Amino acid sequence: MKIADFNFAGKKAIVRVDFNVPLDENGNVTDDTRIRGALPTLKKVLADGGALIMMSHMGKPKGKVNEKLSLSQIVPNVSAALGVEVKFAKDCGNASEEAAALKPGEALLLENLRFYPEEEGKPVGVEKGTPEFDAAKKEMKGRQQEFAKKLASYADCYVMDAFGTAHRKHASTAVIDEYFDKDHKMLGYLMEKEVHAVDAVLGNIKRPFTAIMGGSKVSTKIGIIENLLTKVDNLILCGGMTYTFAKAQGGHIGLSICEDDKLDVALDVIKKAKENGVNLVLGTDSVCGDAFKNDCNTQICPSGAIPEGWEGMDAGPETRKLFANAIKSAKTILWNGPAGVFEFDNFAGGSKAIAEAIAEATKEGAFSLIGGGDSVACINKFGLADQVSYISTGGGALLEAIEGKVLPGVAAIEA
Repeated sequence: MKIADFNFAGKKAIVRVDFNVPLDENGNVTDDTRIRGALPTLKKVLADGGALIMMSHMGKPKGKVNEKLSLSQIVPNVSAALGVEVKFAKDCGNASEEAAALKPGEALLLENLRFYPEEEGKPVGVEKGTPEFDAAKKEMKGRQQEFAKKLASYADCYVMDAFGTAHRKHASTAVIDEYFDKDHKMLGYLMEKEVHAVDAVLGNIKRPFTAIMGGSKVSTKIGIIENLLTKVDNLILCGGMTYTFAKAQGGHIGLSICEDDKLDVALDVIKKAKENGVNLVLGTDSVCGDAFKNDCNTQICPSGAIPEGWEGMDAGPETRKLFANAIKSAKTILWNGPAGVFEFDNFAGGSKAIAEAIAEATKEGAFSLIGGGDSVACINKFGLADQVSYISTGGGALLEAIEGKVLPGVAAIEA
């Protein structure tokens, strides 16, 4: 079933959205990209004359109630974005009354799904690898099924529109679908767009293809890096992982972040890039600081010759030129992860250089896909969101899709 073909008139729709938005210390939303991303789907339900039930997680409360992660904090934002006063159910697992009372054109937001361990389906307080864990896991599977059944009971149809969690087999993403027939479950508009964007990158690669992988750790990106080495023409590796590569090649990196147990992995990536004829672009110089804060002392150093007591915090001027050159000629671009500690304005230059080069290439006809929380925050910080082809709302899900993995949240609808 396609959402465009479905008429929600007189029906209650439960929509899995991704409202895991960043909050400041006072509980105010600092970036509402994910709320805005869900609006086409949510407004379609209401415009058709349906009643809307929204469910989401926020943060990692690990199956326990945590007021700092309560979705009640974002009700004003969702109400303002939807143009409807959103009601709130304080307990997502016991919201039958609130759901039943909902009239056409009305909207209800359920409390954080992850306040229940059944959402993620992981046993709580039992050590992995023990016989107790296996028994608890089996028992939890049954409870997860019941939890999903309860959520499903609130509505007549189910819409999966949370790409950011599509790679997780959770109750609300890949179990609840079992309680709806194929004509009453569907992907939302955002999910459809995300799936098409991934297809545009992988199914229709226009060359040269440049991928930019940032972030602090090689270990969290190794699967995607190895997969990209069989697909891209240029691979830019930046951010904290730069220093694992620098050290692996015999460099001195001072206090820079480094995964000492991944030096052989870094060398293997360099070797595989050569074997596949991929132009691997690693930083040659860094903006270094003598403390991890915005207003520390700084100096430019070669990335493999950082003095003791100093750490690499951003890509240096020469590196930025190298990055820009590999980006500007590209026809397909994928960016995940910043080039430095972009949250500190004094160390945002490398990420800004990448963002500007991507915007320039897009203007010249490249397809650019930006994914992952930090990259999206970068693009928004530099005011370039409207100058790239597509901004993905899901980091992990996007990377797994590009890695070629089946996303449970998509498979559940398309099965």
